[in-house]
Amino acid sequence: MSSAVQQAPEQFLPSESQLAVAYSVCRAIARSSAKNFYYAFLVLPRPKRQSLCAIYAFMRRCDDITDDGSLALAERRQNLIDWMDSVHQALAGFPTDDPVLLALTDVQRRYKIPSTLLDQLAYGTAMDVQETLESAVPAKAPQVHYKTFEDLRVYCYRVASVVGLVCIRVFGYRDPAAEPLAEKLGLAFQLTNIIRDVKVDAAMGRIYLPQEDLDQYDVTSAELRSRGDSARLRLLLAAEADRAREYYAAGDELLPLIEEDSQPALWVLMTIYRRLLEKIAGKRYNVFRRTVRLSSREKLLILLKGTWQRLT
Repeated sequence: MSSAVQQAPEQFLPSESQLAVAYSVCRAIARSSAKNFYYAFLVLPRPKRQSLCAIYAFMRRCDDITDDGSLALAERRQNLIDWMDSVHQALAGFPTDDPVLLALTDVQRRYKIPSTLLDQLAYGTAMDVQETLESAVPAKAPQVHYKTFEDLRVYCYRVASVVGLVCIRVFGYRDPAAEPLAEKLGLAFQLTNIIRDVKVDAAMGRIYLPQEDLDQYDVTSAELRSRGDSARLRLLLAAEADRAREYYAAGDELLPLIEEDSQPALWVLMTIYRRLLEKIAGKRYNVFRRTVRLSSREKLLILLKGTWQRLT
């Protein structure tokens, strides 16, 4: 996405006050936008908590660039390229006054996060900004992005599994078996998001459910913008939920492999997303009249349990 950048002749090191402000900005971004992730951040030790806020702020910036509906797709792609050029410059040690980049580079150095993982995150959001989407306007049927689940898995890897690989570097782990488990857990999270947002995404011209699954249950792309009363459509979403549940099992194996002070945070995050999936199932997969989400009270109860785990 970006050209190679040489190391700065003299590494730029921000002051403690600059970093404090930068992390404060990232924390505000995470608090306002990370509706599920932020609850999990709260039970982490402060250095890890602020590090994940910085990573989230970086991801949020990538998403905001690619989702900017006021710009043509070509402009969004160019903005993402420009943003990633700035990221690479900052990681190479060149000065920056962007608070997100100040915090991100500090985290990347502290936890030795490969820059290739950050690139993969950006590439994932770029997959939503393809030339083929130029015709996907609301007046037409939404467009299916992926023919098979294996095709979808590539997208999920870049936008979710890579997030897991970055997060476990902050959580801390020694056993390399943690990495494929984190990839699978990220896939479970993303499938849950896809199920929850299927109508919203379809209204934007985007369908993430694979064409082979639509065909199997005889569901058309146009139905995904409807009220969702089709029994076939509910069977389709139930099958995707079963697939997500299989991947959530990887999270149970991952939990004991990360550092003990991070385990409550991962437990909170997994529990929130699992409860969300089961809440959708409890509504018979009717995600078409309104978005299904956990209430603040439900999340707080999960957070309290996670806090108790950390204290005990």
